[in-house]
Amino acid sequence: MFKGQIATAQVFPFPKALNDEQEQFLRELVGPVSKFFEEVNDPAKNDSLEKVEDHTMEGLKEMGAFGLQVPADLGGLGLSNTQYARLVEIVGAHDLGVGITLGAHQSIGFKGILLFGNKAQKEKYLPKLASGEHIAAFCLTEPASGSDAASIKTTAVLSPCGKFYTMNGSKIWISNGGIAEIFTVFAKTPMKDPKTGETTDKITAFIVERSFGGVTSGPPEKKMGIKASNTAEVYFDDVRVPADCVLGEVGGGFKVAMNILNNGRFGMAAALSGTMKSVIIKAVDHAANRTQFGNKIHTYGAIQEKIARMTMLQYVTESMAYMISGNMDSGAAEFQIEAAISKIFASEAAWTVADESIQVMGGMGFMKDPGVERVMRDLRIFRIFEGTNDILRLFVALNGFQNAGNHLKSLQKALKNPIGNAGLIAGEITKRAKRFFFTISFFLSFGSELMERFDPSDEQFVLKRVADCAIDLYAMVVVLSRASRSLGQGHPSAQHEKMLCDTWCVEAYDRVVRDVKLLQSAQSKQLFNNMRSISAAVVENRGVVSPHPLGF
Repeated sequence: MFKGQIATAQVFPFPKALNDEQEQFLRELVGPVSKFFEEVNDPAKNDSLEKVEDHTMEGLKEMGAFGLQVPADLGGLGLSNTQYARLVEIVGAHDLGVGITLGAHQSIGFKGILLFGNKAQKEKYLPKLASGEHIAAFCLTEPASGSDAASIKTTAVLSPCGKFYTMNGSKIWISNGGIAEIFTVFAKTPMKDPKTGETTDKITAFIVERSFGGVTSGPPEKKMGIKASNTAEVYFDDVRVPADCVLGEVGGGFKVAMNILNNGRFGMAAALSGTMKSVIIKAVDHAANRTQFGNKIHTYGAIQEKIARMTMLQYVTESMAYMISGNMDSGAAEFQIEAAISKIFASEAAWTVADESIQVMGGMGFMKDPGVERVMRDLRIFRIFEGTNDILRLFVALNGFQNAGNHLKSLQKALKNPIGNAGLIAGEITKRAKRFFFTISFFLSFGSELMERFDPSDEQFVLKRVADCAIDLYAMVVVLSRASRSLGQGHPSAQHEKMLCDTWCVEAYDRVVRDVKLLQSAQSKQLFNNMRSISAAVVENRGVVSPHPLGF
């Protein structure tokens, strides 16, 4: 897409990722899982206790919920990404605190063992992790290292005998940190360059057991939301980690961490599509029964617009989640940009939907009993963890331009000498006629201009808007694909989906055009300078600069 191309085979038709056997197995799971969360799990109780109730944890273990994607021969359910997404969606619809407990365990906690573990590591750890006998946690964030994963301070030094590493350091805000037995830990290891003899620190991933000794955790953190999820600091004091607990290659830890996070992000979109669906039901139920000024409030345009926009956001998020899981199950190897887009979009869409649901419900939405206020508190973390949305936007734009860079630069050079490069340009014009107009006009015509026109100091201002355009374009693609399938198959909801798709694409296109026009205008430079100056002044003043209007 950043090259001005749409690889239609990846997105049309909308993926049918399940064979008959997988679909039947999933159907057999959906009912019991839904019933469990409706009848056994109590999200309000978990929230007030600030832990998942013991009988809920035991029930989840009995259902196999702790090993959804672990192969069956190692004690798990062996689910595909699409099957996993459907079950995660159910959890997200009922209790995000439980969802984080399960997700931190398998989506990131032991995902590294699934992706990078050798045969012995998988056979040793996965059966007890799949059964829930052992809980897993992912240990990357440190007091001085958040989004900048390369700045971690935890160290692991190989012993002279070469049989173990001595690990020292600490990790903060670790989901499952206080209850986990198995940790995926990232630490710096000194490595000597065989050519130069110079020693440098490289990040390595390790499997660390609490039973190794020297592994301790702090008390559960007090948080705004997801209170049922255990979050704690984890400390490593002279922990002797056997050398065969290295995950992947020594010095290859950054790759391990990024692959784990990229691989798990689609599950967040699936979970939050379920969350949105559940709060929309509550808002609609209230709107259909609440009478004001002599009419049910759902008959008023202001409420109708809110319900329509909430529904569109849910539809787009759900479409993204299952497009990506379907592509992953079809063998796609490069999905990190799409997964990042889905995480950004889902976390922001879910927040908006919860906020608007409370608005539709009025004072009732603000009360504890309906449960939407709890959902909103739970949702706030999703824009922060597993890659803040601010950093992920830069990731989306930079990765896109990096991949498209050579193509854009060669075309830009050709345009500077149109006569000498007539063949190349004519071929490009022919291709353009077959592509989405808005994709070409932005990413091809404008992309190369962006690379050269803006000062380095403007980079993040520009990249944020580039990412927003990419997110809107991808959202358009997935809903066009899904709605087209529904129309082609004659689904009863096809015309409704067509309206969702049409409305979304009209407004998304307008947003893309607006951002492009801003970046192309001379005004953008002044706006960016203004924002930079305002920020600098407020930071220097340690707060707002303007005096109080009353003067005292």
